[in-house]
Amino acid sequence: MSQTGSNKDVSQESLPSEQATAHDGAVTTADNPFADPGLPPHQHRVQDIDERAAKRSERTIALLFVVSMLATIGFIASYVIFPIDKIVYVFPFGHVSALNFALGLTLGVALFCIGAGAVHWARTLMSDVEVADDRHPIAAEPEVKAKVLADFRQGAAESGFGRRKLIRNTMFGAMAMVPLSGVVLLRDLGPLPEDKLRHTLWGKGKLLVNQNTNEPLRPEDIPVGSLTFAKPDGLADDDHDFQKEIAKAALMIVRIEPEDIKDKRELDWSHEGIVAYSRICTHVGCPVTLYEQSTHHVLCPCHQSTFDLSDGARVIFGPAGHPLPQLRIGVNEDGYLEALGDFAEPVGPSFWERG
Repeated sequence: MSQTGSNKDVSQESLPSEQATAHDGAVTTADNPFADPGLPPHQHRVQDIDERAAKRSERTIALLFVVSMLATIGFIASYVIFPIDKIVYVFPFGHVSALNFALGLTLGVALFCIGAGAVHWARTLMSDVEVADDRHPIAAEPEVKAKVLADFRQGAAESGFGRRKLIRNTMFGAMAMVPLSGVVLLRDLGPLPEDKLRHTLWGKGKLLVNQNTNEPLRPEDIPVGSLTFAKPDGLADDDHDFQKEIAKAALMIVRIEPEDIKDKRELDWSHEGIVAYSRICTHVGCPVTLYEQSTHHVLCPCHQSTFDLSDGARVIFGPAGHPLPQLRIGVNEDGYLEALGDFAEPVGPSFWERG
């Protein structure tokens, strides 16, 4: 018990001595470890005392902003120049998409240069004087608001934002151009409609080729009541864009007795009762494949849209919105069936993307 002692037994020599205050108000006691050390003397930067150094920093910052603008232009140019399927070798990444690499590189440079320019501006030209401010209540008093505005004006003046017009203008240019990258990316939301879906590979003089045998069709190759699938001459199954083109140009050919054809235009556009219609359903684009010889009806297997091929391929059942487009056909001097033009209306579903 005698070893523990009490507070009264603690030696007064081990307690911090009383604080002493210097003439400038800072605590100067050497014995108190919690004394306020104050702020170290302010060290001026070379830009603060040498206007030539400040000008060099200004030009460096402006150069970074200009590089950012050039990189943004490069981003837009890359989007236009590089095809989406172009692959290049880039060390050490290996084989990469030229478009993706160019877009990532230029956009990264544009953003980095803006950030680097802002950081270099803050570290070399903006004021770095340490300011100590007492804590204040959360609610802002009128005096505080006035002080904030005064500090803002002082900061703006010390930053040289108004005086250093080269930095200000190039920064505005870089920040104004970077959002253009996002605007350009909106192009990838989908292809522009233009009028691509209004045209197919069919045209005057194009031979009708049997899609199964790849042989040109003659009238005698199509008996009454048969259903034949055809494609334009020159479109091969191994072509790079075969799927895209056949999705618009797929054709079905049926031979009907001429006296059974009810629609006058259909009869005029046929040859000896041979009629050619788009095989693409006008509902959602499924291939029409089922033919009923006795009624001359064709059925789409996806949603049961039914078309009457003896009456202009009009819709008699199902959700399809309009008849199948007809292709006007004839026979050339060699006796082969040929198209006399393209479809008169867009093929496929009646969406706004039809062009």
